[in-house]
Amino acid sequence: MNAHPTGRAQSAVVGVALLLGVTMLSLGVLTASIGTVVQSNADAADAGRVATDLDAALDPVSATGPDSGHVSFTDGKLRRVDRSVRLLNDSGVVRNESVDGLVYSNEHHRVAFSSGAVVRGTGENARFTADPPLATSENVLLVGVARLNASGPDTVDGTNQRVRLETNVSHRRQSLGNDSYRVAVETATPAAWERYFARQNATTTRRDFDGDGVTSVVGQYPGDRTTYLVVHDVRLVIRHG
Repeated sequence: MNAHPTGRAQSAVVGVALLLGVTMLSLGVLTASIGTVVQSNADAADAGRVATDLDAALDPVSATGPDSGHVSFTDGKLRRVDRSVRLLNDSGVVRNESVDGLVYSNEHHRVAFSSGAVVRGTGENARFTADPPLATSENVLLVGVARLNASGPDTVDGTNQRVRLETNVSHRRQSLGNDSYRVAVETATPAAWERYFARQNATTTRRDFDGDGVTSVVGQYPGDRTTYLVVHDVRLVIRHG
């Protein structure tokens, strides 16, 4: 008996080895792909839950007095950001309100609460899941501004986080008289605000008022209107758990 493998046998062994290698490689790619899909779905679910939680916990127009809510996510980061809302007429800026904001982000998604609105997404894909407290008619402009006045940690990040948001809301309304006003909202998602202003028949421009790199969308409403500024003072306390 020939103790040495023939060329055909050797080819068969090599072929099996190659086949096993390709199979293992394919299984590895498939496993990685499934893992990516699962993580992407988890990130999307987190973003959706955070958007709902922020809208429920921070309700500056309807709420008055003390209240509390929660924001929960399995992975990601919730942080405070500096934001402003300005009102302008032909003379320039007549009111500058520091409103602050909360931004949640994970690897694939972003959700932000600022000045009473909740925006999900980035760039041209950003969209409102809760509209801002702005209202207009032919002769009246009502500008609602949600000022967080937040205290507590600047950032909460990691896995399986539950953040308590304690609020104590009060309201103050001021008449600004009859004039042609522009509303400038500082935001990292200008496209969503531009679409919103367009639905209100306002034209828009972009401007960085303070040179911090964050653009303000300036909405110009046509004609003179009796304008009211309503400040919703949220007085937010951020706590773990």
